Parts: sequence; C-alpha cells; structure tokens
Amino acid sequence: MQIQDLPYPDPGVPDARSGPRFLWWLFRNQLGGQLKSLAWGLLHFLSVSALPFCVGVAIQAVVDHSGRRLALAGGLLALCCAGSALGDTFLHRSAVTNWITAAARVQQLLAHKAANLGSALTRRVAAGEVVAVSTGDVEKIGWFVEAWSRFTAAAVTVVVVCAGLVVYQPALGGVVAVGLPVLALAALPLLPRATRRADVQREKAGRATELASDTVAGLRVLRGIGGEELFLDRYRRASQEVRHAAVRSARMWSLIAAIQVLLPGLLLIAVVWYGVHLARQGRVEIGELVAVYSSVMIMTYPLRHFEEIAMAYSFSRPSATRAARVLSLERATSAEGSRDRAGDGLPAGDLYDPATGLLAPSGRLTAVVCGDPDTAGLLAERLGGHPSEEGTSVLLGGVPLDELPLGSARTAVLVQDKDPVLLSGTLRELLDVPASGDVGAEEALAAAQCADVLAALVQGSVGAEDPMDARITERGRSLSGGQRQRLALARSLFTDPDVLVLDEPTSAVDSHTEARIAQGVRDLRAGRTTVVFTSSPLLLDHADRVVLVHEGEVAAVGVHRELVRKEPRYRAVVTRETDEEAASADVRTDVLDDAMNDALGDRAVLHELEEIEESA
Repeated sequence: MQIQDLPYPDPGVPDARSGPRFLWWLFRNQLGGQLKSLAWGLLHFLSVSALPFCVGVAIQAVVDHSGRRLALAGGLLALCCAGSALGDTFLHRSAVTNWITAAARVQQLLAHKAANLGSALTRRVAAGEVVAVSTGDVEKIGWFVEAWSRFTAAAVTVVVVCAGLVVYQPALGGVVAVGLPVLALAALPLLPRATRRADVQREKAGRATELASDTVAGLRVLRGIGGEELFLDRYRRASQEVRHAAVRSARMWSLIAAIQVLLPGLLLIAVVWYGVHLARQGRVEIGELVAVYSSVMIMTYPLRHFEEIAMAYSFSRPSATRAARVLSLERATSAEGSRDRAGDGLPAGDLYDPATGLLAPSGRLTAVVCGDPDTAGLLAERLGGHPSEEGTSVLLGGVPLDELPLGSARTAVLVQDKDPVLLSGTLRELLDVPASGDVGAEEALAAAQCADVLAALVQGSVGAEDPMDARITERGRSLSGGQRQRLALARSLFTDPDVLVLDEPTSAVDSHTEARIAQGVRDLRAGRTTVVFTSSPLLLDHADRVVLVHEGEVAAVGVHRELVRKEPRYRAVVTRETDEEAASADVRTDVLDDAMNDALGDRAVLHELEEIEESA
C-alpha cells in the first residue's frame, strides 16, 4: 500500500476486542509494508554494524604492512557506507509510509463508525473522547505500528553482531554477547511503572480535552449565565494535572534513557580493560580490539530502538484501547440490512413504531407531544431507523427499517436533531445536499422564514452580493439560535425526503415567526409524511394529527384543540400547567360537564312534554 493509494477502498473490519488485539490487526493488515521496512532496516543496521570490522581489518593491515588487506578493507568500508545510506533512505521512506497508512486506516474506520452510528455515537461516548481518538491517538497508534519493524531489524542486528563477535574474537566476543542482552533488557523492570504513569497522563489529558470540547460547545450559554470564569478555572486545574502527570512520566522515561546511556558506557569500560589485559598477554591483536570496541559503540544505535518500542507501546496501548472502545460500538439495528431488498426501491406508506404505538399516516403532518425532551429525542432516532438502544424496528409501509441498507433508510427517512450542526462555508455549500429536486432553495428558505437570516449573512460577508455566496462561520456561531434553527430547517425542507422527522425545529424562534414557519412547513410538505416533535401550540394547531406519548406509549390521539379540552396530561405539557392548575382545570371541566348534562336532561324533559301536548 502506497500513500498515493489512500484512502483505502475498504479499511476492513477491525479486531476491537482490546487495544493490543487492535494493534496486532493493524500490523497484519499492512504486512507487506512491514516486511519492506524490515528488509531496509536490516540492510541499514547490518551495514552500520559491519563498519567496526572493516576498521579493525584496516588497522591490522597497517600494523602488518599489508597493502592488499588495506585495499580490501577500504572496499568493504565503501560498500558498507553505501549500504548504510541506501538502507537508511528507504527505511525512513517505508517507515513513514507505514505510519501514515496505519493512521489513515484508523481515521477511516473512525469516520465510518461515526457515519454508521450517527447521533447515537455521542450518546454512548463523550464527544471529547472521540476528538482525542481521532487526533492524537491516531498518531500514537501509527507510531507503534511503524516502529515495530525497525525494532525487529535492530533486534536481529544485535543477535547477528553478538554471534559474529563470538566467532571473530571468542574472548572479547563472549563478554559482549553477555553484556548486550543485559543492556537490552535492563529497562524492563521500569517499564510497568513508566506505562502506568503514561496511562495516567493520557487519562488526564483525555479529561482535559473533553472539558475543553464541552466548554467550547457551550460557550454561548456560559457567557449568558456568567460561567466563563468557573469553567476556565476548571480547565486550568485540569491542565495543571496533565502537566504534573507529564512531568512524572517524563522523569521515568528520563531514568530509562539514562540507564541506556550508563550501561553501554560501563560495558565499553569493561571491554577496554579486558581487551588491554588480553593484548598484553598477546591473545588479542590491536585490530581485533579496535573492532570489538567499535562494535560495542555502534551497538548503542540499534539498542535505542529497544527504548523507542517500549515508549511507543506504552503510549499507543491506551490510545489503541480507546480507539477499540469506539470501534466496538454497534448500531442497535444492523447497518447492512437485507441486501435482497436493494432492487425493490424505497418503501412508502405509513410510518409506525410498534414499541410506542405511534402511527404517522402517509402524506400527513403528524405532531408528537412528549413530556420528556430526552424521550422525544430517542423516539425521533427510532423513527429514523438508527436507534441508540435495541428494540423492535420501526416500520415504513410495513417494511422494517433495519431490513434496509443504512443509506436507503436514511434516504427514506430524514431526522433533524434538536441541535443541528451547520458546517462552515457558503450558504450554497450548506444546501449542496442530496435532494429530490422538487423543492427549490428559495422555496425552502422562504418556508423556513430565513429572509432576515439571509440579510444578516450578506451583511457579515464582505463582497457577497448573492445571499447564496454569503459565508457561514463554524457551526454558525455568528448567528442566533433561532437563525441557526431556521437555516437547518431550510436544509431539511430542501432535501425533500419521503418522510421528514423534525425534533423541536422552532424551540428558539419567536411566536410570530413560528406561526409563519408552521404554515410554511404545512404548505411545502403537502402530500409528504412529516413528523414534528414539539409542544408549541402554534405548530400543534397546524397538524393534521396530534399524538401524545406518555411513559413510552401513545396515550391519546386527536387534534390540538380537542386534546387541550379533553386530555389533562396533554394540556399539562402544552400549557405548562402546575399540579394545582391541572386539578382546578379538572374541577372546572367536571362542573361544566355536569351543567351541560343537566341542561341536556332538562331539554329532554321539555321535549317530552311538548310531544304529550301535541298528542292531546
């Protein structure tokens, strides 16, 4: 896999049972790149490690006054330098490729998971954690995946050099063969503590990221209630905790690095002392002593990769665990659906939820009233075919939505959340969405009462004469809540799906504008199935059918004015009645009903007397 081939046509199905299993899955899925990196790494490390032997042969040739061996040593030295340069160049190239391709695979997997789960993702995982996984964690995971092949090449080089030294000079080679493994494994007892400290640092950094993300998302509200300083102090404390944890983790890694410097120095002293002793006895030649000494010095280079792989694993393991936790999330219903229905087209008809008994007749405007806003949000998700909890599938025209492919289900039923997101860009780009083509942009904007919004966008965009070219800032932060709601509503109306589900589309709009929006939505969606979750009388009065959902079940069905008069629970939600007011309203209703019954009874008696007089 090369970088120019990204993104992957299919990133695959990850093994998300644990962080280490996910890392192993990533390694296996780019095995070709790992083998290339291993091959170039072996060429580079072995060429570097052979340099001391060439130098030793050259020195011994000078001592022995052998021109032929000196020329041979020079040729070998040039060959090793060429191999080192070539291997280093392509090792870096292959390592960077492995890093980027692994990170790109993880990002694709996360993007697919986010698209698959939709709004249910942030209900099950904190938004800050998703941000942390898709940014910093991706880099750390890629680091470990690419570092593994370089570590393997370094480990093989250490083994080959030890074996070569034992053959080349058994006395000194035996000392090195014993000392190098000790150097490589000396830091192992410290790794668990270093890993724990790194985990603590990552956990605190994740909390700080979540806090920052949530604070930025609610900055407008915080300013309104004067809570900026409170959350700023919280973030300061969280960032200081991250700093202290990072310092503690850095101290441990500094200790490991110091050991990696100290122990090779001690080994060099031992080799020199013992080598000089052997040289005095005539058991070691000068060239051999120089070769062994130089080999020990050169070995500090591949040994650094032992420290790097330990750091990479300790940093990437919690990152991989977080990524696996996100990737292991599954939809409550299958995203694949029944593929044999792909040729049948999109279903049409009534929208029915067996769990609550909610029925939205085809071609009509149905308003749904829920006392609990969270219940309304969950029910809206269910109607869209992507619930956050397992349960019976919603039916569209008698066809379960979970039997449809995810793309088809979302084409048939569009759900607009109560807090829709506006991406930065022009208004034209905002409305560049899949649409039926039957509704124009001007019609949708007019029905959503966006005239003042367009004027505000043009005024805030330099050089934009056409409102469609006016720019929208990130998440529409320059607009008010009501203006953002109306732009989002216009986008949904422009899409013109067969079934449109709106969750509190006018909660931040004034009553006069809300009344015009209600009429505009009713006119524009005539003949289309529309479900509106709301408790606004202005919207409810324009609905063909109003459904009251109480404690997870349909409690009453009718029209707005009839339900207000006859259904106390409906009236309590719509009119915001207190318990005392509801009791008083019930008493007044009972009195009026008794009076009416008495009047009807008196009228019946008079009617009978009139019939008796006529017969007489």
